Amino acid sequence: MVTIAYIRPDKHFDAAGEQLQAINAYAISNNIVVDEEFIDHISQNKRLDERVHVTDSFQAQEEGILLIYDVWVLSSNMEDVAEMFSCLLKHNFQVHFIKQSVIISRESEPMLIFALIDNLRRSLKDQEKKMIGRPKGSKSSSKFDKFISDIILLLKEKKSVSEMARILNVSRSSLKDYIESRELKSLAFGSLITQTIESSEEDLINSIICPNEVKEENNARR
Repeated sequence: MVTIAYIRPDKHFDAAGEQLQAINAYAISNNIVVDEEFIDHISQNKRLDERVHVTDSFQAQEEGILLIYDVWVLSSNMEDVAEMFSCLLKHNFQVHFIKQSVIISRESEPMLIFALIDNLRRSLKDQEKKMIGRPKGSKSSSKFDKFISDIILLLKEKKSVSEMARILNVSRSSLKDYIESRELKSLAFGSLITQTIESSEEDLINSIICPNEVKEENNARR
């Protein structure tokens, strides 16, 4: 059974390095060996039918484990998310959502699937309300994100920053800043254990907000 870490940067959410850190910490704490890192750099605006390389890759597997940071990594389009869930479960994947600390499979309760979709709906709604600009404490995307798998591999091979810069044909100083800001040395050697959000299946299901519930709650407080 193949284990895939799927990373998809989104300018409105978390950068590739942050997703990799969370996935790496989760894999270490759960004794999971990642066989493949799949970093998808296709534009966030592309629909599923324009991301054939992704669907073909998953459909080529008869079963597997997929590690992803959050639901929006699959897509920020509800229709596409439903299609991805259906496809992955049809091909007998276990999908680990790191941020929510839940796993879905063919045996999962339907309510858990609905809760994940509702969680995405609320994330997208919250994002729309945010002011233009990068949220405090987050990291913007970088031109080096496309090299992140190569950088981690080179770090594991104990290459110096100068050697890596020559191999990747990039500025040494900029590469050094990127490695330090993303804590990639710790990530490469598995010593970085980040704090992920502890959220059980029951907590996630109970977090579902039905229509008018927020309005009724606000009125009750008055």
